[in-house]
Amino acid sequence: MAGQAQYEELAHQLSAVGAVKRDLGRILPQDCSAGSAAVLALLGSHGDMRMSNLSELLAVDMSVTSRHAAHLADRGWIERSPDPADKRSRILRLTPEGHAMLVDLSRRSAGLLAERLGDWTDAEVGQLIGLLTRLRASFGDCRTATHRPPPPPAPRPPAPAAPSVPVSERTQTTRTPAQAK
Repeated sequence: MAGQAQYEELAHQLSAVGAVKRDLGRILPQDCSAGSAAVLALLGSHGDMRMSNLSELLAVDMSVTSRHAAHLADRGWIERSPDPADKRSRILRLTPEGHAMLVDLSRRSAGLLAERLGDWTDAEVGQLIGLLTRLRASFGDCRTATHRPPPPPAPRPPAPAAPSVPVSERTQTTRTPAQAK
């Protein structure tokens, strides 16, 4: 098992992955935020779904999902239709324009990764994919699992009491003339 120092370094490196994500975000079209891209990707991989299901997959509040859906519908990338099983709910589906945008987003991401990892071997890229997949699996379904912080450290036993010394035997502190003023 890895030691504490290795886990601390891993945590540091994982936080630095934010820079990679920001770089990937910079290549998105101006009218397609990272949240919008995530919605398109989920609809592309999971197919049509209720807004509530999408909200669960995104692990965000329904109001956030609703704003993303409205933004994407305004651009013609998704359509929202009443759910035949429950007219209060909406089914989201990609439009042909949404599929085209998803293809463009995939091309942009793959292009940036190919550019930045051009000096990596196929085996190294495959190893990274495997390790990231394993890391993600180790965390399970982060949307529903509640994080339990480690238990607090056990309280330290009280320090041994100083031996009782009668006042008459205590050392007298002398003061220098500067301290006496």
